[in-house]
Formats: sequence, structure tokens, C-alpha cells
Amino acid sequence: MVNNYIKLFKEEKLITVEGDTNRTLSYHLTSLGHSALRESLLSYSIEIMQLYSSAKQEIAQILNDFYEEGIRSLVLFGAADTAEVVHAAIKLTPIVVIGVVDSDKAKQGRTFNGLVVQPPETLRRLEPDAVLITSFAWQEEIHAHIRQMVSNRIKVKKLSDL
Repeated sequence: MVNNYIKLFKEEKLITVEGDTNRTLSYHLTSLGHSALRESLLSYSIEIMQLYSSAKQEIAQILNDFYEEGIRSLVLFGAADTAEVVHAAIKLTPIVVIGVVDSDKAKQGRTFNGLVVQPPETLRRLEPDAVLITSFAWQEEIHAHIRQMVSNRIKVKKLSDL
């Protein structure tokens, strides 16, 4: 399959191939190849931004449903890429993020979207209306850990349940 692509790219003058044997072959983009690469990158970037925007809108709608349930303040559990999308979506809602917690000690003390990442034990002090688990890994374990730390008054939501 790779050889088919190499043949096609050579025919379309996107690459040049130098060398005599498999060990000495090298592949180089032509100026036309560089242009095609930039066009592809731009096209993929536009598609990624559209997907990001759609995800943000969907999450914002779910968060608005949280607001309807009476959730006014929220703590995000997990300071990673998914939490960044959730944080961006929250800005489209009346819900206020009052904290970000993460079990990863390397993330604790660092700033995440203007909030200092705290250890999970600070949930007791923050007392949000709800905690949203933004991590897809170890969700059940995180959920059980949060339930042991906070009162039943605080709702615990998993992003995967949204």
C-alpha cells in the first residue's frame, strides 16, 4: 500500500525519490508537495475546529441541563485536554467553575484556565453543587473516591454519562 502511495505521489510530482536500494532510498517533498501538505494541513485544521466547536456546543447544552437541575457551581476533576473543552463550554452557560482538582501531583499547583489545580481533598472545602469527572480513564474509581470525600448533597457527574 505504501508503495502505491509513493508511486502516486511521484506521478503527481509531489515527491522525488533518490537512491538505488531500499537502504539508500530517500524521499523529498517537491515545492508542489509542500503546497499540497499546507493545503491538507489547513483543511484538516478547519475540520478539527469544526469538530471542537460542535463538541463545545453539545457539552454546553448538557451543562445548561445541569443548570436546570439546580447546579450553579462546579468543580472539574481532571486537568487535561477534555477539561479544556468542558471549561470552554461552561463559558457559554451560567454555571461557575469554582475549582479544578487532579490526583496527579505533577499537575497540582499549576494553573489551568486561570484556576490553580488542587488535590482532590480540597473538594471538602470547595463545596460545589457538583463535581464533573472530565477524565475518561478510571472514572469508576474516581467516582468512588469522590463519593467518599464529599456529602451526598454534592452531585458527581461523569463526562461519559453525558
